[in-house]
Amino acid sequence: MTKVFSIANQKGGVGKTTTTVNLGAGLARLGVSTLIIDLDAQANATSALGIEKRTGGSLYRVLHGEGSAIDQIVNTTTKHLDIIPSEIDLAAIESELAQAEGFLGKLRTALKPIIDSGKYQAIIIDCPPALGVLSMSALAASDHLLVALQTEYLAMEGLGQILGVVDQLKDAQATSSLTIGGIIMTMYDVRTNLSRQVVDEVKKHFPALVLASYIPRSIRLSEAPSHGKTIFDYDIHSPGAAAYEALAKEVKKRFAL
Repeated sequence: MTKVFSIANQKGGVGKTTTTVNLGAGLARLGVSTLIIDLDAQANATSALGIEKRTGGSLYRVLHGEGSAIDQIVNTTTKHLDIIPSEIDLAAIESELAQAEGFLGKLRTALKPIIDSGKYQAIIIDCPPALGVLSMSALAASDHLLVALQTEYLAMEGLGQILGVVDQLKDAQATSSLTIGGIIMTMYDVRTNLSRQVVDEVKKHFPALVLASYIPRSIRLSEAPSHGKTIFDYDIHSPGAAAYEALAKEVKKRFAL
């Protein structure tokens, strides 16, 4: 059975795309057939996997009812890992979709043929860094929300907001299946009291949600996307690779993938 995950945070620069790409690659390395969907018009996940951005390559037209999402799937160099790329046209979808009837269900409808095919055990959606129409549609189409949370106090301010959006979507009956699957602590620096204090604070409020695998602040993780490589292809012996391998194992077990 396919499980659909959204990795989201309305704050940019928290390691959301890095986590999407490397968690996806980590799951694929464990033999979990995985599809990444790049819903961010900046197309950072697309570039990070070494995929060329091209006009018409995203879900833009599919969300307008033209064509099939299956036809937009592109293979990556990692076995068991595919992607539906992004393109700049997705930036326009925010205003265009908001005017359409039932816009929150359009992504779920678009993904149904892929889910029904049974080809993928996991679908991971990289959401834009804002709680707009695309992010809300992604959440409505997902089974689980994974929040990428940078270990600093400013990042914590938005945590309650994005968790509140889940309740709003359920109240609006836009989703019945969405759960808060977990909080992934990113850019963790074991040398600083701040990182430990933020983790402790989040754990105090959400003890069951904080995943045990913390993602370290790492130059190698920052460098890998500019080479179009996952951390496993760029530096498999780095602490970042070890962290994402551990996270993938934890997610695989937690969600029975």
